[in-house]
Amino acid sequence: MARTSIVIIGAGVMGQGLAEAIATAGTEVTLIDKTTKLAERGLRGISESIDREIEKWGLTKSDKKAILSRIHPSSDLSESEDAELVLEAIPEDLELKRALFEKLDKICNPDAVMITNTGTLSISEIGATTERPQKIIGMHFLNPVTKIPLVEIVKGLRTDEATFQKAVNFAELLDKKWITVHEYPGYVTTRIIVPLLNEAMHVLMEGVASAEDIDNAMKLGFGFNVGPLTLADMMGLDVVMSWMENLLGELSEHKYNPCPLLRKLVRAGHLGAKTGSGFFEYDEDGNKINGSSMVTGMSKTE
Repeated sequence: MARTSIVIIGAGVMGQGLAEAIATAGTEVTLIDKTTKLAERGLRGISESIDREIEKWGLTKSDKKAILSRIHPSSDLSESEDAELVLEAIPEDLELKRALFEKLDKICNPDAVMITNTGTLSISEIGATTERPQKIIGMHFLNPVTKIPLVEIVKGLRTDEATFQKAVNFAELLDKKWITVHEYPGYVTTRIIVPLLNEAMHVLMEGVASAEDIDNAMKLGFGFNVGPLTLADMMGLDVVMSWMENLLGELSEHKYNPCPLLRKLVRAGHLGAKTGSGFFEYDEDGNKINGSSMVTGMSKTE
C-alpha cells in the first residue's frame, strides 16, 4: 500500500468522522486499527454515513466513490512511518494513549506532528512518553466531525509554534473554525458542557420533568439546537461518563461526579444513538424516534 501523509489511528466513531472529513477535503488518508477487520468495519461505517447524506441530497454516488477511494484501511502501525500528520482517535484512556504515543515515537518521522483527539486528558502527560514533546498537540474535534464546524487546538506545555501552525493548517484544510486552548483539564467545550449535561440528568432522575420536556426547555428557552439529553446520547453516554470521571479525578469537584442515572444506563449498555437506546430510542440510522424516552425519573412523592 502506498503510504499517505495523514494517518488516523482508531477506526471508531471519531476515527471514521476524521477520515471522512479528510477524504471529503480531497486528501488521501490511512485508517488504522488493531486488525484489518476493524479498520474495514470503520470504512463500512463511513460508507453508511455517506449513504445517509446521499438520501438527504447532500452528496452524490460519485462523491461517495471518490471519498471512499481516498481512505485506506490498515492494521499496520508502520504505515505511520513517513506520515506528516498522525492523529490518534482511540478511547479516552490516558494509559492507552501514552502507550500508543510511546510506540509512535519510535516509528514516526522526526518531523511528524502527532495529534491526540482528547476532550479531557493532558497533552503534556501524553507527550512526556516521547522524545519529541514539542511535536505533540491536541485537537479536540466534536462528533459528528463532518458536521460540527469547531475544533479546539490544545497546546501542551512544550508544544512549539511550528507544530501549532501545522495544526492550524490542518484545521483549515477541513474548513474548521479553531480556537486556541492552553492546557487545562476539560479545555473549554468539555469543561462547560459536562456540568450542564450532568445537571439535566439529575433533573430527570429526580422526576422534575420528562426527558422530552427537559430538552424542549433548553431548546426553546435558551436557543439550544439540541437538548442536553439528546446531545449526551449523540456523544455516547460512555464517552460522556469517561469525560466526567477524568475531570472528577483531575479537579476533585463534585459537579463532575457522574449522575447515578448515567452510570446505570452505561452499565446496562444503553450508550445512546450508537446502540439504539440511551435517554431516548433511535432507529438503525441513529435518528431519534419521536416520543421514545427510555428513561423516567422517580416521582417527587416516592
